[in-house]
Amino acid sequence: MLEVKGLRVSYGGINAVKGIDFDIAEGELVTLIGANGAGKTTTLKALAGLVRPAAGGILYNGKDITARPAFELVRQGLALVPEGRGVFGRLTVDENLAMGAYSRRDSTRVAADFDRVYGLLPRLAERRRQLAGTLSGGEQQMLAIGRALMSRPRLLLLDEPSMGLAPLMVQKIFEAIRAIVADGATLLLVEQNARLALETCQRGYVMESGLITAADSSARLLADARVRQAYLGE
Repeated sequence: MLEVKGLRVSYGGINAVKGIDFDIAEGELVTLIGANGAGKTTTLKALAGLVRPAAGGILYNGKDITARPAFELVRQGLALVPEGRGVFGRLTVDENLAMGAYSRRDSTRVAADFDRVYGLLPRLAERRRQLAGTLSGGEQQMLAIGRALMSRPRLLLLDEPSMGLAPLMVQKIFEAIRAIVADGATLLLVEQNARLALETCQRGYVMESGLITAADSSARLLADARVRQAYLGE
């Protein structure tokens, strides 16, 4: 579904991503782990069309999307849940979800997707008339995920979904992520909690200083002594 070749991204004179290769097959749950500043968020932004790569290529379903704008990629089924959630605080939960379906014209399926999202994220259903700005951090994270799902993505990019959340809410967020994948989504997860990410995903890539330095099954990465020392605190 996704193939990245030689991707480079620069901010001014800083090379944030220095030429990386990776791929994701349809139906996979893949994680990208690494320390802060490794280039993980920049990589997601490049995939989502929010920053323009300096070099390299991105193929999505066999088509070159390297220079495509974000709104066009959403219409093609590629959606990003950004770090920091970015919900519309003065809109209700219902209205935030409707914004996720803004570019769609299939009103009957949109109505069905409201039910689908509320089924996957039942806490949102209890708060559907509530202003998003009054939700807890975990509820806002659920809303950001639900809003992305309303665009009917084939590939969902998730950036740091557990950031700043209490352990119980992190557990609920990852239960929702597993349910979303079971419902047929393909997912690329960037997550600071490396152990949780690897225990949730099938495969992983390790990113350091703008480069991918390791790639393997999650089980092998969890057993790798270097990964355990650097990212699992062992």
